Amino acid sequence: MFAKGQTIIQLIEQLAPKYLAVEGDRIGLQVGTLQKEIKKVMLTLDVLENVVDEAIEQQIDFIISHHASIYRPLKHLRTDLPQGRIYQKLLKHDIAVYTAHTNLDVALGGVNDALAKRIGIQATEFLQEVYQQKLKKIVVYVPESHQQVVLDALYANGAGWIGNYSHCSFTSSGIGTFMPREGTNPYIGQQGKLERVNEVRIETIIPEEKQNQAIKAMIKAHPYEEVAYDIYPLDIEGKAYGIGRVGVLEQELTLKEFALQVKRQLELDGARVIGDFTQKIRKVAIVGGDGNSFVPTAAFKGVDVLITGDIYYHVAHEAMAEGLAIIDVGHNVEKWVLPELKAYLEQAFKERNIMTEVYESKTDTNPFQFI
Repeated sequence: MFAKGQTIIQLIEQLAPKYLAVEGDRIGLQVGTLQKEIKKVMLTLDVLENVVDEAIEQQIDFIISHHASIYRPLKHLRTDLPQGRIYQKLLKHDIAVYTAHTNLDVALGGVNDALAKRIGIQATEFLQEVYQQKLKKIVVYVPESHQQVVLDALYANGAGWIGNYSHCSFTSSGIGTFMPREGTNPYIGQQGKLERVNEVRIETIIPEEKQNQAIKAMIKAHPYEEVAYDIYPLDIEGKAYGIGRVGVLEQELTLKEFALQVKRQLELDGARVIGDFTQKIRKVAIVGGDGNSFVPTAAFKGVDVLITGDIYYHVAHEAMAEGLAIIDVGHNVEKWVLPELKAYLEQAFKERNIMTEVYESKTDTNPFQFI
């Protein structure tokens, strides 16, 4: 079978949930519909006209991009202009476009982890934390006969995780009382008769963003018409997410040695380097895309070199004053997330017996050349 667009997006959002995105970021479905069968999906960094032409040639049904095709509000849709032609071609050939941007930057296994892996840095911390999970406790009362089925429903929908431990819960036994009234159809008992039932109190933990789906699954699995349950907010911290990665090199290198190594590993034609070439490098930070706003954070964290892109002239001066070296590898290096995303989707499709093909765009969308 082939996947529906909605199924593919559910898989993408398991890796890079929307709540990780920066507020106001243009993510999600931008063109077309998810309610169709997808035989072939394309992964690309940018949705340019030549990328769309490639998609048409490859008979693509669905494009997943990192950068939004519609970033600023459209004032018109003129097909005699380059931007309008893109949407005309997409709509004419029924190609949907979905964007995962800053949520994919932040995600574990996303852009910054892909870059750290490519460069060979073992990331030990985030450059800047951007999201902290809020946790809730779910308490539900269930007859002994349905204890495990209700627990399984909760576990299957994100409950029961504490750190790297899954299936975490606590149960205690007691007596539940209730009297079914007129209009009820009780699983246990009779209308007008007080019932006393051996029940189990189940307690488990759930991230706030998965609370609603877990409750729906729990109620569906529960045998009672009216389910008695409580939700408690918790002050303990859940999983943290951050943008950028920080790690330490196995062996100290000079800035020049390390810059040349990064150039090879990212297959660059060239890179801009800020700092003293003889400076010793051990602690490294990396953030894909435009990294200007992360220079103060990298300096504060005692980083020797920041690998990023699009560094401004005056920001470079500020970094030099702080003693922070920078290797400006450009924005296009974010493309290295595409092979990782391809492998992730192919494995997910294989596990679900989905025949949808995953195709990585061959079009070079880097606008810069070195001479």
